[in-house]
Amino acid sequence: MRFKPNYAPGPTEVRENVRLARTKRTNNTDFDREFVHYYHEVCQKMGQIMGTKNDVLLLAGEGILALEAACASLTEPGDRVLVLDNGIYGEGFKDFVSIYGGEPVVLSFDHHKGIPVEEVREYLKMDHDFKYATFVHCDTPTSVLNAATELSPLLKEYGILTVVDSVAGMVGEPIAVDQNQIDICCGGTQKAISAPVGLAIVSISEDAKKAMDNRKTPITSFYANLQIFKGYAEKEYLPYTMPASDVEALDVALDNILEEGQEAVYKRHDKIASAVRKSVQAYGLTLFLESERSNTVTAIVIPEEIGALRLQEHISETYNLLIATSLAQYADVILRIGHMGENAFVDKVVFVLTIIDNGLRDLGFKGNGNLAQLFLDAYKEK
Repeated sequence: MRFKPNYAPGPTEVRENVRLARTKRTNNTDFDREFVHYYHEVCQKMGQIMGTKNDVLLLAGEGILALEAACASLTEPGDRVLVLDNGIYGEGFKDFVSIYGGEPVVLSFDHHKGIPVEEVREYLKMDHDFKYATFVHCDTPTSVLNAATELSPLLKEYGILTVVDSVAGMVGEPIAVDQNQIDICCGGTQKAISAPVGLAIVSISEDAKKAMDNRKTPITSFYANLQIFKGYAEKEYLPYTMPASDVEALDVALDNILEEGQEAVYKRHDKIASAVRKSVQAYGLTLFLESERSNTVTAIVIPEEIGALRLQEHISETYNLLIATSLAQYADVILRIGHMGENAFVDKVVFVLTIIDNGLRDLGFKGNGNLAQLFLDAYKEK
């Protein structure tokens, strides 16, 4: 199978030193006490980047495991859970709630903009009898960014625990878990962190731990049960075999972020994203979102006569490049450019925009100028 460069909104490119970290020889993680301490240190480093002193766990699985584990560990039969929906993954939380016997109450909003905080506030005045609420920081199918800085503190005013999916936002957008009073924050290694797929990230507040401790019914899962890690550092024992190579790779990826500086990383994502959006519009295409756009991904509406799926296939076959459309009802409408982590550098964005420009022109679209040059011009202005 030939290698294809990838500019989808994750998994992202992985830096050479991160790939090399995965090749190191490792001990048996079931019996090596030193590894347990090392795992704990990497968890703490992850917490530093997330802005939290809460416990952070690395789960052996892709980022979605973090979402399911949060719901599995909090939900008891009959619990009412508020699902804030302004995107495909936002709405998808209801399935995890239902699987574990909860009663999801879905509060839906326009997918073209962020969750309106004041509308949520007015809703909570009428109904706030919820054990916890869920929302997505960056809902990747549309690239919408939601205001964790306002939503989570608002929900906490009513004693509602918060579960936030920041898989596609974390590191590319500030999340500040403690400052924003997020009870369970979920992430994944394969997005803006730019480590290989394989670890899900979960931070757990004291309030969330109390809710789990005070359950009247057992958690109906083992692998998605966050409590199986309880006291692991003191016991020097992990509940299942941990992929040591993935932990090693994540450790180096986090060092890369800290070496660059978190504020510098945020500024890099902001500058790249702003230039991409400006150039796409100058070229003659339309952005899917009206406002509240994430700096990790841009969602572009592809003209109906071309179709996003047709453009995707043409670019894959003709130019050997993997790009992403969207999901569900947006699959043939939206083309997504993932500019997060290692993909958020000028040379890489120029490369993908050049090929998108070529692909569109091949299929009959006449853009205004050269898309890559428009990006470079916008980048210099930023």
